[in-house]
Amino acid sequence: MDHGTDTPPLTPAGRRIVAAAEELFYERGITAVGVDLIAEHSGVTKRTLYNRFGSKENLVAAYLTERDRRWRSAVRAAVEVSGSEEEAVTAPFETLRAWSATDTRGCAFINALAELPDPEHPAHRVATDQKRWLLRLFEELADAAGCPDPATLAARLLVLHEGALATRPLGLGTLTTATDLARDLVRAAVRARD
Repeated sequence: MDHGTDTPPLTPAGRRIVAAAEELFYERGITAVGVDLIAEHSGVTKRTLYNRFGSKENLVAAYLTERDRRWRSAVRAAVEVSGSEEEAVTAPFETLRAWSATDTRGCAFINALAELPDPEHPAHRVATDQKRWLLRLFEELADAAGCPDPATLAARLLVLHEGALATRPLGLGTLTTATDLARDLVRAAVRARD
């Protein structure tokens, strides 16, 4: 499921609610934030919030869906401007550099998975779909670049990408190392093809 296209457009009040939810959920944690606080920060009544989203669970899913839509759009744009099919394979790493510049708490999707372990929770599904999408994208890009065994390369790239995300809050600069290693893996795969 591509969460960037399967939800109806938000009303102005809905956009304010999701924006407030994103800020609060990301900074404070999903379980620590209640709907009263989100309604207050978005300038709507709790009734409006519930009328639009139905539940906190659906609001969490909407927040992650909107974040996922922006992420996928940024990654696709980076892939499109890549200088070659080989460079396109590592475009998500370059996107991550700009994306995570202001994110102090790491990956919102990993954080959500840690807070919402129930696979039936709608936000859990959004978060896992986001990670599966990235894995499929790595595989598609590796295949387009002619890399042998694109599925294995995609899994390795996902592990590097997610590791860089998970260690981002530590300030260790692992994104540069992960990006360099990803490029090395792609170059080695392309050389193995020749």
